[in-house]
Amino acid sequence: MSSSWKPDSWRTKQALQMPEYPDVDYLNHVEAQIATFPPLVFVGEAQQLKSALGRVASGQAFLLQGGDCAESFAEFSANNIRDTFRVLLQMALVLTFGGGLPIVKVGRLAGQFAKPRSSPVEKQGETELPSYRGDIVNSIEFEPEKRKPDPARLLKAYNQSASTLNLLRAFAQGGFANLEEIHRWTLGFVSNSPQGDRYEKLSQRLDETLRFMKACGLTSNTIRQLRETDFYTSHEALLLGYEQAMTRQDTITDDKGWYSTSAHMIWIGDRTRQLDGAHVEYMSGIKNPIGLKCGPSLEAGELVKLISKLNPTNEPGRLTLICRMGADNVAGKLPSLIREVAKEGKNVVWSCDPMHGNTITSSNGYKTRPFDNILSEVKQFFEIHSAEGTYAGGVHFEMTGQDVTECLGGAQAINEVSLGDRYHTHCDPRLNASQALELAFLIADMLKENLSKENSSSNMAAVS
Repeated sequence: MSSSWKPDSWRTKQALQMPEYPDVDYLNHVEAQIATFPPLVFVGEAQQLKSALGRVASGQAFLLQGGDCAESFAEFSANNIRDTFRVLLQMALVLTFGGGLPIVKVGRLAGQFAKPRSSPVEKQGETELPSYRGDIVNSIEFEPEKRKPDPARLLKAYNQSASTLNLLRAFAQGGFANLEEIHRWTLGFVSNSPQGDRYEKLSQRLDETLRFMKACGLTSNTIRQLRETDFYTSHEALLLGYEQAMTRQDTITDDKGWYSTSAHMIWIGDRTRQLDGAHVEYMSGIKNPIGLKCGPSLEAGELVKLISKLNPTNEPGRLTLICRMGADNVAGKLPSLIREVAKEGKNVVWSCDPMHGNTITSSNGYKTRPFDNILSEVKQFFEIHSAEGTYAGGVHFEMTGQDVTECLGGAQAINEVSLGDRYHTHCDPRLNASQALELAFLIADMLKENLSKENSSSNMAAVS
């Protein structure tokens, strides 16, 4: 971090994707209010996540990041939070058992409100209004007054984030994360899935393991780790004024650095990753673990420069590269990035976001994502890293615990006709609970295969 960096240094740079508030004085007032509010997360928690991601970078753990495309005020409820958390726990259990690695769990929750847009305006018929930028900025209703950016929404987003975090902490530490319960939920998925027989073997092995542990006296009643879990939150850091207001200096540890206390991890989007831009400037100064979305337009030389600015000390766990290439682009784009980063000795976590590069419009007008394309990008991601001798460290999904019909395919065989049955997203299409868990089983197989290859290589090296 530059000695000249301050939480407001970004204001001297060009800031893309920022809303134009009609009442700047009121915006300043609200941001000043938020600056006096309690932090949503603590510095120590962010440091713990960074350490965990450091283990991911070295191949000793795996990152699972997932949650809502964009949280909304209207769908805010304990049940929705619970259901998304539950699916993430199920996915983590399957991945842990299948891959033989600890899973670092990070939710797109408690702050994922703001959304970048391809156009600043939306047109319906002859009427043109500002684009919907997430509930933290304006309303999804296509009405002139409701599309005006409103600073009061920042306050509501803060309060909803605080409530969400409170519930997540209760779930994570209060017994909801009981390993035996998670397994019971997963058994329900296997028995009800049209392709459940594909997952039966792994599920049976897990069942046998839990029974053995119980016979040895290792239960959730005797072992705290079997009924509690670590869970972290993340979001795209789009509204820099809000992030600045939530930035606090560490006064407890010897670190003394600046941290965003809006979430444990925040990331830079593909549309706001300009090397001399405001978002990169802000992120270069905070000490949270951060992410960088890497789309198909990102060149290897530019990526190395961004890494050098965002992680100048090459700190393990500091930077996660979230690759969002699209199934048709990943083979042509990703290898050169991996090779250049490896050549420069940069210490990063490689994660795959197979959602954003695979968005299409169905014949009946729905924005959707085919399950097969999502799976294809994940498979290629693993294959490319295996070929390059690097570690495929994680996955990043837009998903929900609800039984929505927003992404095509999967074992449920959602087709274009059925998309309209339960299409509820405010922005981008999400995997439903069944599709997300199905992917977890398939990725577990990939992790297991990689582990087998690594063991074979180690054995061959030992023999030679």
